[in-house]
Amino acid sequence: MTAPYWSGTLTIWSAFLTISSTPSSDQEWNVALPLPLLMFIVHRHAETRIWEHLARRGFDITPAQARLAARLDADGMRLTTLAEAAGVTKQTASALVDQLERAGYVERVPDPTDARARLIRIAQRGKQAQACAREMEQQVEGELTAHLGQRRMRELRRSLESLREITDPFL
Repeated sequence: MTAPYWSGTLTIWSAFLTISSTPSSDQEWNVALPLPLLMFIVHRHAETRIWEHLARRGFDITPAQARLAARLDADGMRLTTLAEAAGVTKQTASALVDQLERAGYVERVPDPTDARARLIRIAQRGKQAQACAREMEQQVEGELTAHLGQRRMRELRRSLESLREITDPFL
């Protein structure tokens, strides 16, 4: 029996599982997975589909770069605020912003409230990449809806939005 594509992630959750991450040939992969792992599997599927779609459309952006850029608001933000929102150090944020700027996804502009400061905001190419990612997000959501049905998808959305209230510190 071949391991499912998510089997490598079991090492992350090994403390929660009672079976080994590499079952014997007669052992099934039929285990009650922890809810966070189930959410991770669905997230990883959607994320992979989005990265592949972006790459096919000529957008060469890494997951780390995209996760940082996703925290930018429409008006732009200072580097320290962006680093905090993304949960990375200022040095990491600076390196990622440098990469994103060189690739044309973000731009640094003067902060209208402080002439010494700069804001980082999404550039035109970044907006195009966002639109491309939204296309695949909609396609994946449509596929999930087709699988679950409208009612269950509405319930899932309501549940996840409710969980976001207690898990997203930037809400």
